[in-house]
Amino acid sequence: MSTKSRTHSKTRLSRALGIALTPKAARYLEKRPYAPGEHGRSKRKTDSDYAVRLREKQRLRAQYGLREKQLRIVFNEARRTGGLTGENLVELLEQRLDALVLRAGFARTTAQARQLVVHRHILVDGKLVDRPSFRVKPGQLIHVKEKSEQLEPFQVAAAGGHADVLAKVPGYLDVEIDRLHATLTRRPKRAEVPIQADVQLVVEYYAAR
Repeated sequence: MSTKSRTHSKTRLSRALGIALTPKAARYLEKRPYAPGEHGRSKRKTDSDYAVRLREKQRLRAQYGLREKQLRIVFNEARRTGGLTGENLVELLEQRLDALVLRAGFARTTAQARQLVVHRHILVDGKLVDRPSFRVKPGQLIHVKEKSEQLEPFQVAAAGGHADVLAKVPGYLDVEIDRLHATLTRRPKRAEVPIQADVQLVVEYYAAR
């Protein structure tokens, strides 16, 4: 799939879910705050409980760029962990390396954050990690490989070039953007995580499956 096609696909998905998955999609949603297709402007019929839960699950999955199998695995782990399953689910997802690379401002989108990890530009405590799903532990340092720091995407990031499209750095991250350093200081809390999803409905969706 070409870059143009991927962008169009993300924009269309954003309109269908009612959330901006990329900065470009955010601009489209401002102009066209309705679902895509010929019936997008028309008033929707009342969704069933299943449809509402499914859409929330799709929203959560899309914001982290996960496949269904990946989200299901994390959900099962969250359910086995003590406490509220929905809270646990978001906390576990937010400790993914690609998610934290995005939150720190090293990347502009989830897809770009994943690409930076896969292309072996990101270190954790000085060790190369090329798995986006790698779970960062509190106290670990995420930083850009020295040889990669001069690449244009990282120069833009170090200058704060993504601040206009990203949410404020959450309280569980200590970021030195000019050095391209970020430390996960503690486990994230659901209320701090800048995602749009009703996680209780996601739990109900999976509980019924």
